[in-house]
Amino acid sequence: MSGHSKWHNIQAKKGKVDAKRGKIFTKIGKEIVVAVKNGGPSEDTNAKLRDVVAKAKAANMPNDNIQRAIKKAAGELNSVNYETIVYEGYGPEGTAVIVECLTDNKNRTAGNVRYAFSKQGGNMGSTGCVGFMFQSKGEIVIEKTDSTDEDELMMLALDTGAEDFAAEEEVFVVTTAPEDFGKVREALSESGIEFLEAGVKMIPDTYTEIDEETAVKFQKMLDVLEDDEDVQEVYHNAEFPEGWEG
Repeated sequence: MSGHSKWHNIQAKKGKVDAKRGKIFTKIGKEIVVAVKNGGPSEDTNAKLRDVVAKAKAANMPNDNIQRAIKKAAGELNSVNYETIVYEGYGPEGTAVIVECLTDNKNRTAGNVRYAFSKQGGNMGSTGCVGFMFQSKGEIVIEKTDSTDEDELMMLALDTGAEDFAAEEEVFVVTTAPEDFGKVREALSESGIEFLEAGVKMIPDTYTEIDEETAVKFQKMLDVLEDDEDVQEVYHNAEFPEGWEG
C-alpha cells in the first residue's frame, strides 16, 4: 500500500535532530504539562498523556525525564497556562505551512511566527487559508532493519486498525485515523515494535515541488520556527529536491 507521507523528504536530518534534542525535550515537556492538566497524571486513565509519552520515547527522551515532567506538571497545575494556537500561511513560492504553538504569551508568539514567514519571502495568512489542504492523521514511523518482516508488519498494522502502510526508502510509515492512533500505536508497541516517530499530525493532500534556491529559503524559515520555544510542530507541503541535505 502506498501513502502520502514522504517522511524522508520533509524531516530534519539525524544530526540536526540530535543537535536540537534539548529543545525537542522542552517542547514535549510542555505537551506533558497540558496533557496532565487536562486529564490527570495517570497514563492508565489519560489517553492523551499516553500518546505524548509515546512521542517522548520515540524522540529518545529518557524515562526519568518523562516521569519527572509528569510529576512536575501534576504539582504545578496552576502555575502556567499554555494556550494552543495554530497559525497558517505561505512559505516561499506559495508553499502551504501550518504552525502549531503552545504559548503563555500570544502576542510574542504571533510576532515571532509572522517574522519567520516574512523573513524568507512568505506571509502569515488567516485561519483556514491552507488548512483545507491537510488532513489530521495518526502517523507512526518505524525504521527499516534487516530483521523487519515488511508483510508481517503491514498485516499487524492493518489488522489493528491502520488506514495505510507505506514502505519508503529508510522507513515504514503507518497511517491511522486520529481516533484510532492510540489503539494502533499501543498494539504495535506491545508487539515489540519501536518507533522513530509517533503522533497525530497534519498530512498534506498534495506536495509542491521546490527548487534548491527555494529550498534554502524554506529551510531557513523552518529552522527559525523550530528554534522558537513556543512552536511545537511545523507542517508543510514542500517537496525538497532529490538528495537535499539542508
